[in-house]
Amino acid sequence: MRLTGLHLLLTYECNLECDHCFVWGGPGQSGTMTAAVLEEILKQAADAGPIEWIYFEGGEPFLYYALLRRGVRRATELGFKVGLVSNAYWATSPEDASEWLRDLTGSVQDLALSQDPYHGEEDQARRVGNACRAARERGIPADVIRISVPEAADGSAALGQLPAGESAVMYRGRAAVKLAGRASPRPWAEFTACPCEDLREPGRVHVDPFGNLHLCQGIVLGNLLQRPLKEICASYDPNAHPIAGPLLAGGPAELARGHRLPLAEGYADACHLCYEARSALRPRYPGILAPAQMYGSPAGG
Repeated sequence: MRLTGLHLLLTYECNLECDHCFVWGGPGQSGTMTAAVLEEILKQAADAGPIEWIYFEGGEPFLYYALLRRGVRRATELGFKVGLVSNAYWATSPEDASEWLRDLTGSVQDLALSQDPYHGEEDQARRVGNACRAARERGIPADVIRISVPEAADGSAALGQLPAGESAVMYRGRAAVKLAGRASPRPWAEFTACPCEDLREPGRVHVDPFGNLHLCQGIVLGNLLQRPLKEICASYDPNAHPIAGPLLAGGPAELARGHRLPLAEGYADACHLCYEARSALRPRYPGILAPAQMYGSPAGG
C-alpha cells in the first residue's frame, strides 16, 4: 500500500451535529489529539515514503486552533502539502475570517468548506462566503463541499476524498441512522462492490486521535501508536483482511452473507448495508471495527 495522502481526524468533537456525518461528530463526542500524538503521526508520515498531502479535519479541527496551527506549521516544515476541512463556524465576518487564517497563510494549499442543508442555510452560506473571501485575499485556495439531501437524484458518490461541488449522501455513520429511511431502498443483493473506497490501493487513509489508521471510517488497519505507519502499510494484505477481504470479494452483500447476518429487504446504498453489517460484527472484530466513536458511542463503549 503506497499512500499519497494522510487525513488527520484532529478531533471527533464538532460544534454541529449534522445528520449526514460519517464520524458522528458533535458537541458530545470525545477524542482529540494531543500535541505529542500529532507530532508522532507527522514523524511517521515523513518516514513512510511517498505521502504528499496532510489534511486536518474532524469533527471540526478549528475548535482546537492552537493544535491545528501547530500541526499545519509542523507538516509544512516536513515538506507536506496541507489541506483543511471545516464548516467555517469561525468566519463570523470577513475581517474575523481573515484573522483566523492569518497564521495559516502560506502553509495551506487547500481549504475545503462545508455548505449544505445539513449545516444550516442562510447563516452558514454567509460564513462560508466570508471564509472564501478571506482565503482568496490571503492566497489560500478554497472550495465548497455540498452533500445533497436523500431525495435529490443528481448527486453522485465520490471515490475516496469528497470533491468540490455536490456529492450524494453516503449512508454510513450518523447518516445510516438519521437519513437512510428517507432514501428509496434497494435489494441488498445488488450491493456487490464498494463504490466509494479503493480498498485494495487506497492512496489516502485517515488516522484518528487514538492513532487508529482507518481504511474507511470505522475499518481499522492498525494503530500508529503501537506499530509504525510504514510497517502497517507494508504488511497490508487486502484479501486477508477480515473486513476488506469480503468487501473486495463481493461487496457489502458478501460481508453480510458470509457472516450469516440477518438482512433487511432493502438498503439506501452500499454504505448503508456495509455500516449495518459492520455494526453487527463489532463484537467479533473489536480491534478492527473501531473505535466506538465511529459507531455512535461518544462514551467509548
